[in-house]
Amino acid sequence: MMLFRVWLALLLTVTACRAQAVEPPVFDATQLRLIRSFGPWPPAFHPDTGNPLSGRPSAVLLGAALFGEPRLSKDGGIACQSCHQPQQGWSDGQARSRGLERLDRNAPGLLDSRLQRWFGWDGASDSLWAAAIRPILDPREMGGSVVATATLLRGDPVLACLAGHAADGAQLAQNDEELLVLAARALAAFQETLVSPRTAFDDFRDAVLAGDRDAMARYPASAQRGLALFTGRGQCATCHSGPAFSNGEFHDTGLPFFITDADGVRRVDPGRHRGIARLKENPFNRLGRYNADPGSAAVIPVRHVVQQHRNWGEFKVPTLRSLLFTAPYMHDGSKPDLESVVRHYSELDEDRLHSDGEAILRPLRLDRQEIDDLLAFLGSLSASLDAPAADYAARRADARRLCP
Repeated sequence: MMLFRVWLALLLTVTACRAQAVEPPVFDATQLRLIRSFGPWPPAFHPDTGNPLSGRPSAVLLGAALFGEPRLSKDGGIACQSCHQPQQGWSDGQARSRGLERLDRNAPGLLDSRLQRWFGWDGASDSLWAAAIRPILDPREMGGSVVATATLLRGDPVLACLAGHAADGAQLAQNDEELLVLAARALAAFQETLVSPRTAFDDFRDAVLAGDRDAMARYPASAQRGLALFTGRGQCATCHSGPAFSNGEFHDTGLPFFITDADGVRRVDPGRHRGIARLKENPFNRLGRYNADPGSAAVIPVRHVVQQHRNWGEFKVPTLRSLLFTAPYMHDGSKPDLESVVRHYSELDEDRLHSDGEAILRPLRLDRQEIDDLLAFLGSLSASLDAPAADYAARRADARRLCP
């Protein structure tokens, strides 16, 4: 984490020095409204009513134990933590992650995932707990099975003890699939606790609301100019909206649809188009028998979402919080650093965008100063992840103490 702090200090210093004569911007009413909408942070916790274990401390401990459990995988060598590492923003630093095989996409970070409505780059899951099942059973990722997961929960004394506490003393289900769902719900309960820390931007946002000019002045002028570009000419907040800096939906960002396999074969990644089909086919979706709250409003989007031709090549808008830790970027990991991402949108090839898709993106045509300012702002959305990593270690230790 010391390296991160040095890096961030250097970034803000360099960008400030490059334009020390340039004054901070004056935000107009629309920009001020957007700045207010990026908070408060952290947001209040609201349990997932479709998951009976959501918010239950004993379930969080079971989920933390399972998150680092390699025996959920076919060969006993891959855990959730393998691709979602605490110090990497709960991603893995790989362009395309590797489970039992090399995968098609970059592992998304898990911080702030409880704020999402769809899960995965293609939104093939509609709840955090259903999303936890997919990698366990996927033959290319962990290659586990319903039977193996249930057998592990029943047979391992520590996990069986933790599962009993998570179930609030109720007898563990005899049905294998129900035990898999219990494990997934506990994994979700744990992941709900992974929240990005407050940042320099959050302090600035709160100062804006309070009208505290002294506190506002502590936010670097370069980051303020980047924020002005983000909320103004760049129109970035159209998709990166709200406290998590994501609208949670799917868009074509002008990247190629093709994946190149290890043997050089190229094939298409349909993105959201295929994700909708997978969502509808998923027996664990919110329309299925395991949703504990079928009357919830969260069911409505699942019932009514339909495939459209425009969904080809659309991928979910990721959060921008803690993004300094989650390089490389984009669904395919094709952008190695943040400047590459900014330049992509600056020099966007409009002809590459889906002809039947949205007409949101336009090349920004940024100059060097604007690129630096935007990078300064984006850098201010990250802070040390020491606390979330320590919380994870503490929960695993608490699980061992509860069930030694």
